[in-house]
Amino acid sequence: MMITKEQILEELKAVEDPEIGMDIVNLGLIYEVQINEDKVYIRMTMTAPTCPVTPWILSEVQKITENMAEVEMADVELVWEPPWNPSMMSDVARDQLNM
Repeated sequence: MMITKEQILEELKAVEDPEIGMDIVNLGLIYEVQINEDKVYIRMTMTAPTCPVTPWILSEVQKITENMAEVEMADVELVWEPPWNPSMMSDVARDQLNM
C-alpha cells in the first residue's frame, strides 16, 4: 500500500517548534510533499532564517518520515521562498496562538 501526503503530514504534526509551541504542519512550514513510490520529497521553511532550532527540526522531519513503514528515503529541502508569514498558519494554529 502506498503512503499518502495526508499520512505524512499527520506524522509530522509530532514535530513542534519549541519556541512557538506549535507543530510545523499547523504553522504552515511544510510547503510541498511529493511521493514517488517509496521516496518522499519535502519542501519546507522555517518561521525565520535565524531560527536556532532549524537543524533539529529538519532532522526530526527526516527521521519521522523515514521511520514510516512505506518510506525508504526522505529528501527534506529547506527553502526561503516564499517567505513564511502568519497567514500560512492553519485556523487551529491561529486559534491556539490567539491570532
